[in-house]
Amino acid sequence: MTRFRSLAGALLLAAAGLPALAQIAANQTANPAANPAAYPARPVRVIVPYPPGGPTDIVARVVFQQVSEATGQQFVIDNRAGAGGNIGAEAVARAPADGYTLLVATTAHAINRTLFKNLGYDVVKDFAPVTLLTQGPLVLVATPGLPANSVRELIALAKAKPDTLNFASSGNGQSTHLSGELFNAMAGIKLAHVPYKGSAPALTDVIGGQVPLMFDTMLSAMPFVKAGKLKALAVTSPLRSPAAPDLPTVAESGLPGYSVFAWNGLLAPAGTPPAVIARLSEELKRAMQLPQVKEKFSAQGFAASWDTPEAFGGFLKGEVDKWARTVKASGATLD
Repeated sequence: MTRFRSLAGALLLAAAGLPALAQIAANQTANPAANPAAYPARPVRVIVPYPPGGPTDIVARVVFQQVSEATGQQFVIDNRAGAGGNIGAEAVARAPADGYTLLVATTAHAINRTLFKNLGYDVVKDFAPVTLLTQGPLVLVATPGLPANSVRELIALAKAKPDTLNFASSGNGQSTHLSGELFNAMAGIKLAHVPYKGSAPALTDVIGGQVPLMFDTMLSAMPFVKAGKLKALAVTSPLRSPAAPDLPTVAESGLPGYSVFAWNGLLAPAGTPPAVIARLSEELKRAMQLPQVKEKFSAQGFAASWDTPEAFGGFLKGEVDKWARTVKASGATLD
C-alpha cells in the first residue's frame, strides 16, 4: 500500500508539473529568443538606414538573399532613411534584443557618435556587433583641368596657393566630407569644404569645374573617370583596390598613414543572445565566401570582409575613436 501511495504521489506531482512545462514550451515558441537554438524561427527584419538602390542597400540585399535561402527563413530588407542614418539606427537600438531586428551600419554611424549633439542611441553601447560585411576605399577625383596629377602635386599646389582650393562632399559629416578633413589635417593644408545634398550633384560640379576636388565612393565616381570626365588621383585604402589596380593609394603617393574605408557591418540590439549572434555570424561567413557574392561586391569596389563579432566590435570602437578626432579637428557639429 505504501509503495502504491508513493507511486500515486509521484504521478500527481508529475501531472501538476505538466502545465508549467507546457507553458515554457509555449513561451519558447512565442518568444524565439527564449530558445536561441531555434533561430531564426520567423522572418527577420534587416533595417537599412538609407534609400533603396544605394551601395548599402545593394550589399544588404545581396547578402541576405543568400542567408534567406540557406536558413529557409525570410530576412526582409526595411529601408528607414533619414538623419544621416540615425533614424534606422535608433529604431534597431530600441527593438527587442532577440535577433529579429538587425541594422546594416556604415562608416557614418561611427562618425555620427561625435558629430551629432543629441543622438537617440550609442553605436557602441546600444548594439551587439555581429560582423563586418564589406569595406572599400573612396577615391580622390579632380576636375580634368586641375594642375595636379598626384597627391604630392596636390599638396604642393595647396601649399603654394593657400585658401584657393576646395573640395565637394555628399553632405556635412559624411565620409566624403571627413575624408577631406583628415587629408587636410595630415597634409597640413586647408582645402575648403563645399557640402552638397548627395553625391550626384557634387560630382556634377566637379566635372563642370565649379569645385576642383572630391572624395567619393568608387561606385559613384569611377564611371566618370573611365569616361574621361574626371581624373582619379588616388584611393584612400592602405592597399590598392582590385577594382583599379593601377591607381595608387593616398598613403603611397604623398601622405603616409592615411587610411579611410567606406564600410558596411551588421549590428543587433545590445543583449541579443550570444547563440543568436553566433548563428548569424556563421551564416554570414558562409554567404560572403560565395563566388557570386564576392563578384558582385568587387564590381562596386567593395571587398567581402567577414570578421568575428569580437573583431568587429574592436574595429567599430577604433572607427569611432578615429573619426572623433577628425570631427573635433574640423569643428563640424550637427543637431
